[in-house]
Amino acid sequence: MDIRRSGAVTSERWLACELHTHTLHSDGRQTLHKLAMSAAALELDWIALTDHNTTSGLPGKEEIEQATGISILNGLEWTTFYGHMLVLGFEEQGYADWRMLGPGDLALGLREVKSLGALAGLAHPYRVGSPMCTGCYWEYEISDWSEIDFIEVWSGTFPAVRTSNQRAFALWTDVLNRGYRVAATCGRDWHDSDPGAVEPEPVAVTYAGNDNPANAIAQGAVAVTMGPLLTMTAAAAEGTVAGIGGVLPLTEQSRSIEVSIRLDYECRASKWTLPEQTLEVRLVGNTGVFRTVAMPFGASHAMVSIDTDGLTWMRAELHGVMNECYTMIAFTNAIYCELG
Repeated sequence: MDIRRSGAVTSERWLACELHTHTLHSDGRQTLHKLAMSAAALELDWIALTDHNTTSGLPGKEEIEQATGISILNGLEWTTFYGHMLVLGFEEQGYADWRMLGPGDLALGLREVKSLGALAGLAHPYRVGSPMCTGCYWEYEISDWSEIDFIEVWSGTFPAVRTSNQRAFALWTDVLNRGYRVAATCGRDWHDSDPGAVEPEPVAVTYAGNDNPANAIAQGAVAVTMGPLLTMTAAAAEGTVAGIGGVLPLTEQSRSIEVSIRLDYECRASKWTLPEQTLEVRLVGNTGVFRTVAMPFGASHAMVSIDTDGLTWMRAELHGVMNECYTMIAFTNAIYCELG
């Protein structure tokens, strides 16, 4: 194993995104302009506007983008009695009706969402439901997970310690283990630009080569963090390389691969704090935790060799102390291993 120290990782460009926001057009307490100004102060690149069952807040977004430097992704939170679904990335303003759907009718709703050219993902699937938050707890029957593009596995501030998010993270792991390639995202569920908020905020960081966050989510090219940016790539002996969300082709004769783990401490560095410590990166896949790597504080790069026998997918998780709590700080989406 090789561990190196260096400055910021600059070989790839990533975009910091908030994918779950609300304005005065639903139950938010802010205008889109105020939301975008607050996003700029948090050093974000993109926000998705996801008001409940409406896109009425989107007209005029171009002027707000120019004024604030924040790019705004078209979206809405498809809000029903049996679950909330984030709809992201449609080209024009669109609306997907939900009023006639029961717990067994999700396929009908997905058909309408997909007709908009949008991505569909579960929002906070295990948040407490009625009577505290009607429909927040996911009750729809999912017959085909290939129709679901992503799961919001971290919701709210300091999300890793919340039991509801831990259940959502376990659900995502189970879906991956069943052979589906579904992305994981996060969202603050941002209703108010309160300058007094002090808890760590989750940020979805998407690969800039995919043009916008929707394209990156569709390809699984997303990392999620409350602190340093964690990324990884995997390389086979034949010279093929796969990044987050990619597929690494393997042969029966060559199953040993090199995994490159990177930590970027410069990503939004003024917006989070960590005590100096040795961090732990866990490589996790369908076989469980198969490798751990100790990363001295400030170390930016580690290389490990692994045997992929029986491995169909893998992700990296960063664990350490944050807010005086030992927790998961960041994770990547999966790289998939596929026998050629």
